[in-house]
Amino acid sequence: MNILVTGGAGYIGSHTCVSLLEAGHSVIVIDNLNNSNLETLEKVKQLTNKDLTFYQMDATNEAAIDQVFLNHKIDGVIHFAGYKAVGESVKKPLEYYQNNLVSTMVLTSACQRHGVNRIVFSSSATVYGDNQVPFIETMNLLPTTNPYGESKTISERILTDAAKANTNFSIALLRYFNPVGAHESGLIGEAPNGIPNNLMPYVTQVAKGKREKLNVFGNDYPTVDGTGVRDYIHVMDLAEGHVAALENLTEGVHIYNLGSGKGTSVFELIHAFEEANGVTIPYEIVDRRLGDIAASYADVSKAKLELGWEAKRDIKAMCRDAWNFEKNYVEMTIAK
Repeated sequence: MNILVTGGAGYIGSHTCVSLLEAGHSVIVIDNLNNSNLETLEKVKQLTNKDLTFYQMDATNEAAIDQVFLNHKIDGVIHFAGYKAVGESVKKPLEYYQNNLVSTMVLTSACQRHGVNRIVFSSSATVYGDNQVPFIETMNLLPTTNPYGESKTISERILTDAAKANTNFSIALLRYFNPVGAHESGLIGEAPNGIPNNLMPYVTQVAKGKREKLNVFGNDYPTVDGTGVRDYIHVMDLAEGHVAALENLTEGVHIYNLGSGKGTSVFELIHAFEEANGVTIPYEIVDRRLGDIAASYADVSKAKLELGWEAKRDIKAMCRDAWNFEKNYVEMTIAK
């Protein structure tokens, strides 16, 4: 299939491009490079020994998106493009709603106009709000604690309503949890611009000495050790989950959790990283972060049953691959 990947130069998008190409699909990427790097797509080509098509554009630009659909016979779309930081969304709610919702509407409208019925949407576990763990797809969604989560919830509703109006649509809403790690080659991984918003790249930057210490946001949550508990999933497991969803899509709307099904606290992640890599991570306890909840982890039985997919890589592999990428990334930066 010819698959359009929005945000394909980003962290999750680039790893999914690798999995798509390795599965025999053709890939067209659009990305505005706001929080990504064109060099990443060159590495995707290097890893797979296959080519892809790239357009630098914003997913909210309706005319530009329409032209891509005119240029290619597209069989399906995987929509990653969007702002993604929980904390930042609390400070910049209007930017998050504008970018994340408009891009979803523009892309869905283009699919409808051009007869593209297969859509995989990058949703998030944040749509569950502060529900009781483990989160399961049949839960009623509670109000989320941040605009990022709300933008994902509303996007899910937009796609669901579009599918009711266009019964040919086959849509997968993938609610995934906390992606970490990197491709085992170390060539691609998570390399955010500026100060990382996510835990693992901050940990790896502390490990290499770029940052003095890790801030742990709160140690008074009702969890195993007081720190926030999350379901960490290796980015390559997540990428393979997108391919499984794409290839198994049938008409209607299908919701899947993509996670490991296990909760890991911040302290447990720090200790796993230290043990896997032989590196000490200094940290400081600071106040809780706006928009965070105590615990989030998945019931993943539906994806296993219907897609034949489950996460295979454990937390130590995630830590090992994340650090391997960070070390390679440092070497490439110095070489320039």
